[in-house]
Amino acid sequence: MPALPDEHKLLRNFSRCQDWEERYLYMIELGGRLPDLTEAQRSDNNLIAGCQSQVWIDMQKQSDGAIMFAGDSDAAIVKGLVAIVIILFQGKTAQQILGLDVKSFFEQLALEQHLTPSRTQGLNAMIRSILARAGQLA
Repeated sequence: MPALPDEHKLLRNFSRCQDWEERYLYMIELGGRLPDLTEAQRSDNNLIAGCQSQVWIDMQKQSDGAIMFAGDSDAAIVKGLVAIVIILFQGKTAQQILGLDVKSFFEQLALEQHLTPSRTQGLNAMIRSILARAGQLA
């Protein structure tokens, strides 16, 4: 299974998609690249409140301060959104995560105008949860 691209390659790949159908297919492909979660990672602590689909995001702080993410969802497009969120935050320290211009990143992807309101709400819930946990880890 190919690894997830970094955020720059993700932006480049998104811009190469001809239309939104291609972007949705790419998002589903990204979600398919996420490794399976362990039962421990599927805990209620990692369940994201505010998502219509079930979404789990696990955050583990490494000894060097970098935070490693794992995630999953029971819905294909939402799982792709989980992958995109992980691409943005993976391997950064809590301070770096808190300092990221998340809004600008997602504006470059132009996702929000093509997501249903419930998916946009779920995406925002994922980001809020990660920022809150990064604040606790900082």
